[in-house]
Amino acid sequence: MRDITGKQITLRTAKAVANIFCSTETISKIKGNELPKGNLFDVARAAGFLGAKLTPQLLPHCHPVNIDSMDISFSFLPEGGIQILGEAKSIGRTGIEMEILTAVSIAALEIYDMLKPVDTDLEIGNIKLLQKTGGKSDRKKYFSTSPTCAVLVCSDSTAAGKREDKSGLAIKSILEQAKAKVVAYEIVADDKAQIQKQLLQWVSEDIHFIFTTGGTGLGPRDNTVSAVSEILERDADGITEAMRNFGQMRTPMAMMSRAVAGSIAHSLIVTLPGSTDGARESLEAIVPGVFHARKMMKGGGH
Repeated sequence: MRDITGKQITLRTAKAVANIFCSTETISKIKGNELPKGNLFDVARAAGFLGAKLTPQLLPHCHPVNIDSMDISFSFLPEGGIQILGEAKSIGRTGIEMEILTAVSIAALEIYDMLKPVDTDLEIGNIKLLQKTGGKSDRKKYFSTSPTCAVLVCSDSTAAGKREDKSGLAIKSILEQAKAKVVAYEIVADDKAQIQKQLLQWVSEDIHFIFTTGGTGLGPRDNTVSAVSEILERDADGITEAMRNFGQMRTPMAMMSRAVAGSIAHSLIVTLPGSTDGARESLEAIVPGVFHARKMMKGGGH
């Protein structure tokens, strides 16, 4: 099964439809409650719910998800038949579209089974996902054009050539995968003056998002957080709360991070841990939603 541990926990929704075509005589029997197997729609709805819950057992690559809300409704088609509409919600790391597609499919099969004694020309068709939200499908709403980004590695040993940078390159790769443009990448010592000079230069160039890596811990040479804090015009504590919460689910060491985030002019600065895993997980927690900050800083709404 695909690894989804890096996905964000978000609200996921899905809507699907299925049709079952039958004769007008059959429709009359349904409306007159004349079916030999009894009430049609209550049983079909229950079957759909059961089908949704069993989706991971039927489809090998589907992860189990929490079904937080599901509704299945029925209406008659003008040309003769029944339309099954399903809607579902889940808060989790993966979507719920397969569950709702299974639900309407199983509901259609249940209706077929209950109608087959009175109608030999039944046909199931038009099974379709109408809508899904959450996760990658929502990325486009956060930005209309590719945001520009810069990555600043703050490390004495890396600046001195004693250690190869890995976290900065990992950040660059993740940003590019998220369709951002990394226009600058620099390495400096964990020195307050050097860090502030580089950050303010990028702000003057109106780079949208600036990510630092390193210097967020409790060590005597961890100066990045204080360097950034001194020049921020506005704090964005919610960003670092999201990063620490995401990291805490993976390691108790995440609580040691002193990371800060905030804006200067129209640029957002986010400090990330120096470890490659810490930087990656922190970015996974906030991308792509963090890109919406640019619109807000320019005067746009939520």
